[in-house]
Formats: sequence, structure tokens, C-alpha cells
Amino acid sequence: MNELLSDRVTYSAIIDRQKLVLPESARMVVWLIVNIEHWSIANSMPRTVLSPPMGQPLQPDLPNWAWHEYGMRVGFWRIFDALNQRKIIPTLATNGIVCTSYPRVAEAGLQKGWEMMGHGYIQGPMHKLPNQLESIEQTIEAIKKFSGKAPVGWESPGLTENDETIDHLSQAGIEYVADWVLDDQPVWIQAKPNSVLSVPYTVELNDIPMMLLQGNRADEMLRRGIDQFERLWSDSESNPRVMALSVHAYITGVPHRITYFEKLLDYIQQKDGVLIKTGEWISDWYRNQVPAPK
Repeated sequence: MNELLSDRVTYSAIIDRQKLVLPESARMVVWLIVNIEHWSIANSMPRTVLSPPMGQPLQPDLPNWAWHEYGMRVGFWRIFDALNQRKIIPTLATNGIVCTSYPRVAEAGLQKGWEMMGHGYIQGPMHKLPNQLESIEQTIEAIKKFSGKAPVGWESPGLTENDETIDHLSQAGIEYVADWVLDDQPVWIQAKPNSVLSVPYTVELNDIPMMLLQGNRADEMLRRGIDQFERLWSDSESNPRVMALSVHAYITGVPHRITYFEKLLDYIQQKDGVLIKTGEWISDWYRNQVPAPK
């Protein structure tokens, strides 16, 4: 396209919008996203916790691959238990290949009714793919074959998009995306053939920036999560807001962090008037009140 990617979203001040209505007399929605990924030991790792000795990169990168593998073997199950014990249904952002490479993990979420959201086929940036549409369709088909239902949501690995991505997602039948972290309410994105909804995701309450990039203590999730939650709760008095919390099994699922995740869930659940819902639910709720622009 000739237009800028940013031109696909019409500017809108949140104070000027129509009042949205939530069911059950609620005033705020919380969206929990659990990310599960496939890191190929044959490739460079998407992220690293340990730098190579003397600055000499090595492949296979065993320590950093194993760091992520711990999340799939152990860390995921801590997060899984924390959510199940509190009867919380999250969205599972999954690489398509996970359905065959880690079926035990995908099956666990599916059996509990977790929403499955597309997250690329193998973990890696969208703009480096030789054929984005083919990869998107491969991801959707893998999830559909595994779960019996095609995903309607999408989170690009690393939230990466270029000018073509949103049109490819629309063409493949994706209804909402998590890549556009620009608002506290859903936002329509112009795309062809159909507009796609942005459901509010997060980089501030995402354990990758919070823990890996910013190097915070493990209790930062609890402290920041409470501050974020309380302010959005206050803002929601005038118009409902969406708060997202995004976690990865190899980060939040480790022993020294999981307790703070559990404490934050307990804090959120003790407040009346808060719904914890999936991305698909939020998308359906919003589009029923604010239809896509023509």
C-alpha cells in the first residue's frame, strides 16, 4: 500500500467516545494471555538470558534453548495450575507448530476451554517470512486441525507487522489482533477485505519487557499490576477499559516469579465489577456495540 501503516487507524480521543456497556453491571475487563512458543535449536534464539562466552555466538545455542524449554516442561504447568485454581479462562497465544511439537501443553489448555490465538507458525518475526500469508494460513490450519476451531485472534511474534500483514490476516479470516498496543479500548483497523479489530494488548504488563529487558525484581509484576489495575478501575467509572496481562511460561513460570503472578490474580479477583474474559469475548462484545466502519 502507499499509505503509512499508521494511517489505518483513525485518531480518537478516549474522552470523546460513546459509552460502552458491559454485562453483569461490570465496569472493567481483564484479559489474560499465556504465550507458548516453539524455539528451534537449529536457529538463533528469539531471546537470550545468557550471552555467549567471549562474545562468540554458538549454534546450537544450548543454554538459551534450554532456558525456554524449561518453560514448556515445567513453567507452563505452574501458570496452568494458578489459572485453573482460580477458574480463569485465558487466551493461549500459540505457535501453530506447538500443536504437534508440544501437544501435551496445547491439549491442557484446550481441555479447559482456553481460547487459542494464532502466534505465528514458528517463533520469529513476521517481516522476515518469505510468504506471510502462507505462514498465517499454515498457523490457522494447524490450530483448526488440532482444536476443531479456526482461531479468530492473532498476536504476531514480537508484535511485528509490516504494511502487508494486517491485510493478510484479514484475508485469512482473522477478526482481531493484539499487535497494536495503542489504547485501553478496542480500536478498528482498516484492512482488506474486512476491517480488523485491535483488542488492547500490553507491553507494560508483559513479562518480556518487565523482567528481561528492564531487569526488574520478581515482585515488579505484582506492584505494577496493582497500580495499573487500580488506575484503569478508576478510569472505567466513565467508560469501560480493558487491562491485559501477558505472560510466558519460561519467564513467569519460574519458581521465583510465579508467586507474584498468583498474588496479582487474587488481587484482581477480589474486586467486584471486573470481568476476566478472552480476547474473542472482548472482540465480540465491542463489535456488537461499535460495528466496523464502512
